[in-house]
Amino acid sequence: MTGRRDRGARLGRVLAPAAVFVLGLAAWEAIVQLLGIQFYLLPAPSAIARTLEDNAAFLITAAWYTGQEALLGFGIGCGLGILVAAGSVRWRAVADALLPYSIAANSVPIIALAPLAIVWFGVEQGSKIAIVAMMTFFPALVGTIRGLRSPDPTAFDLMRSYGASERQVFLRLRLPAAMPFVFTALKVSASLSMIGAVVGEFFGGFARSLGVYIISQTALFHTREAWGAIVVACAFGIAAYLCIVGAERLLMPWHVALRR
Repeated sequence: MTGRRDRGARLGRVLAPAAVFVLGLAAWEAIVQLLGIQFYLLPAPSAIARTLEDNAAFLITAAWYTGQEALLGFGIGCGLGILVAAGSVRWRAVADALLPYSIAANSVPIIALAPLAIVWFGVEQGSKIAIVAMMTFFPALVGTIRGLRSPDPTAFDLMRSYGASERQVFLRLRLPAAMPFVFTALKVSASLSMIGAVVGEFFGGFARSLGVYIISQTALFHTREAWGAIVVACAFGIAAYLCIVGAERLLMPWHVALRR
């Protein structure tokens, strides 16, 4: 009985957003058709779907090019953030010194950083990777620091009373406690990475990339093509997010939040 109830709850969590998605598309289509909105202002979902089908080969190639920027920047930014956070456990002054600068860098709008990154790293993929790395470093740093410091002080006292070394405390106590925080930061960063890559391409890049394609098609009022590229970018971001969710379930089957 409990298993059937759990399966019903999981099915409900899938069906609810799917129903909202379908109803949203239906309302969008109806509004465009009934009000006669011009295609260059707001194309109907059916028109966007036809454009996706016609330009599928190009959009897949562009998504892979932009996706490489997002993935590389994600790996560099999150990797550095996690490493710095791990070092701050041993040398707390490092975190106290770097955190204000990380907050300041994260407060700068991406629109302001993108032109400077192109000047520093060139118009090719390097500048977009740098933008994504800057955007994802802060969430990974803050999430990991919070997780590593989250165990109860009495747990530290207990381990040290048994003669545990700092390495054992880190691996057996701090790291398991930090993993939920780390995966939360990674999920946030997965969405930010695609945003950073696409916005960075608005200021220059390879012609067969999603950001350049969106900005060029919008300038020509080819909004169906631009919306098609936006849909592909969203799909790539969702796929990256789901991959992290899958890794979280694989690496943390013991966590109470993943048992539901």
